[in-house]
Amino acid sequence: MKRRQFVKTGLAAAASAGLLGACRGPQEGAPAVHTDTRVTWRIASSFPRGLDTIYGAAEVLAERVEALSEGRFRIRVYPAGELVPGLQVLDAVQQGTVHAGHTAGYYFTGKNPALAFDTCVPFGLTSRQQTAWLTEGGGLELLRPLFADFNVLNFPAGNTGSQMGGWFKKEIAGTADLQGLKMRIPGLGGQVMSRLGATVQVLAGGDIYPALERGAIDATEWVGPYDDEKLGFHKIAKLYYYPGWWEPGPNLSFYVNLDAWAKLPAAYQQMFEVAAAESATVMQARYDARNPAALSRIVASGVQLRPFSRDVMEAAALATESLLEEEAAGDPAYRRVYAAWKKSKQEYFQWFGTAELAYDSFAFPRVGA
Repeated sequence: MKRRQFVKTGLAAAASAGLLGACRGPQEGAPAVHTDTRVTWRIASSFPRGLDTIYGAAEVLAERVEALSEGRFRIRVYPAGELVPGLQVLDAVQQGTVHAGHTAGYYFTGKNPALAFDTCVPFGLTSRQQTAWLTEGGGLELLRPLFADFNVLNFPAGNTGSQMGGWFKKEIAGTADLQGLKMRIPGLGGQVMSRLGATVQVLAGGDIYPALERGAIDATEWVGPYDDEKLGFHKIAKLYYYPGWWEPGPNLSFYVNLDAWAKLPAAYQQMFEVAAAESATVMQARYDARNPAALSRIVASGVQLRPFSRDVMEAAALATESLLEEEAAGDPAYRRVYAAWKKSKQEYFQWFGTAELAYDSFAFPRVGA
């Protein structure tokens, strides 16, 4: 397939060069741009403007590209619903309605279940592990041919880190309490919750609060304290559960229309890649810096923190394993991605479960001791 070959050869190497360039930084005295071409792109986000962490990553991209090109390459960012609904971003990029999108692959598993691996899967990789797998462990090389079928080239755009388990109006003491629960939760996490008895809905970020307020849903997950506080969930639901086992390290992505990318001057392609890598770093740092204080404020407002019971965690883990294995058995393309991802997961967990876990388990509980 022509698009597959295009992605497999030139772009995989270009992405690596762009990410490395972001680490090295521009050379002193080097010209910022090598073309006088003026380009204006539109990028549609799946997220509301008010979330300066997630939505803000696209703004970082746009600001950096404009600076690197000395104003010749400009990207205008549109929040969810302004050009297209938040859950239709992939369609808009595929059709060329917009040049690029800012979204998450697990929103579109109905189109191809393997797209979830571009974001994360339940009980999967942490933020650092997901980044390592995508950029150094072969993840992008496996996923890009799948996105090429949608006329899309994907770039990592940032990670939230491990998420919270969400907001509930009633106590979840065990799996029995999940029966009939109406919960907003996307991707494979939603499929797992469905298998555990919940009634699952997928809603864009801006639609969650009114649904929770009027009782259309009983529970919702989003990201973590900083974003959740901004969206006001603590005003409606007072039980805040953890951990978000379905999103241990979710990667967001920039999706670029392949036809638009092919028309972009090579210098601008490199600028986009460098800016995308920078926005990914900024996004993770913002979450890590802002979540702690937000959690303190939320707890002070009267919210109760609750861990998911061992019963729920074990049932969810078993349901996840069954779901992944079933998908792999029925789809060779999915199986290729899953097998490579699973091998990397085993290796990463062995390493992180040694030094990282030993340190965290000892040091974290000693805070304030």
